[in-house]
Amino acid sequence: MTFSNQPFYCIFFLLHLLPLLRASHPKDCSSSSCGLHDVHVRFPFWLDPNQPEFCGHPGFDLHCSISQNTALNLPKSGTFLVREIDYESQHIRLYDPEACLARKLLTFDVSGSPFSAIYLVKYTFLSCPNEIAMSSEFDSITCLSNSTTSFLVTTSLGIPKSMPPSCQIVKTVDVPVSRPVFAEKPIFSAFVNNQDLWLKWDSPRCSTCERDRLRCGFISNSSLQVKCFPFQKSGNNNTGQVLKIISLAIIGPVLIFATCIAIGVCTSERFTTWRRVDVAAETNEVTVPEGLDESTIESYKKVELGESIRLPGVNDIVCPICLSEYACKDTVRCIPECEHCFHIECIDAWLKIHGTCPLCRNSPSPAREAV
Repeated sequence: MTFSNQPFYCIFFLLHLLPLLRASHPKDCSSSSCGLHDVHVRFPFWLDPNQPEFCGHPGFDLHCSISQNTALNLPKSGTFLVREIDYESQHIRLYDPEACLARKLLTFDVSGSPFSAIYLVKYTFLSCPNEIAMSSEFDSITCLSNSTTSFLVTTSLGIPKSMPPSCQIVKTVDVPVSRPVFAEKPIFSAFVNNQDLWLKWDSPRCSTCERDRLRCGFISNSSLQVKCFPFQKSGNNNTGQVLKIISLAIIGPVLIFATCIAIGVCTSERFTTWRRVDVAAETNEVTVPEGLDESTIESYKKVELGESIRLPGVNDIVCPICLSEYACKDTVRCIPECEHCFHIECIDAWLKIHGTCPLCRNSPSPAREAV
């Protein structure tokens, strides 16, 4: 071995040591936020791109808006800003970034997401000529109204039926709220346009961890089951600085000593022979990605459930990932070979992170499915 080759092999040897040094440090899933005084994001939520995807549960991904506010995208209802997350009660409070919540309520739908309503209140939307709304001094929804038509909304079930024929009922929708609403007077009000939406999530259950001041997280990288972990105590700043100095005083000499040994080993003929065998073995290794790409996932069979809600193969009536019962018109995707089926949004999110079936842990084979 020539002297010019020694640095290369020494660096290669040290790179083999680095994973051992890092193995004692857990993955960083500490809380994050879009701004200094914004919502603190932690499990089951994760903030893209501030936190890696493995720090959160599928369907709980958040992002920062242009205005640096925390935002949540509901698959069938668009983007909302997050005002508050109550991790112990498992409630999330949303508001419309465009300050026109009424427009989104007309098409509001939480299906396809892990969230549901805490309480529901029925609101009826009507469109009336401007002269009727103005003459009766009704409080109209400004962002939906125009030069000829006013949009009105009420929680009363009787008032819409008593309106003039020129007023048309647009839609009656269920609005998620934090507690039951009992109107003192059955009148029209634009308050719905300024209120927040309150949703809850039932799975994963982390409320016990929060109540006990523990951290909630996945049991392992290959499971969606969660458990409670203790928080790492940081102590005060002075203690932290002392610990850093002590750590450097111990680790520094150890690293220098290890480097000297590595250089000595690198210069030996035995190491040269070992490296040749090791490099040859590494050349034949096949790297298996953690998750699957979009095209592979899309190649797996998907089925829309009919009235009988009958799934192919041997499957239960409950999705094993979100623990919700299947319903008519739900779309499910089935894993090749094992034929385990799941809600399409649940299994797609899972397969992007893991390349195995959540139930049997078998690696699906799209090539065999296509034959």
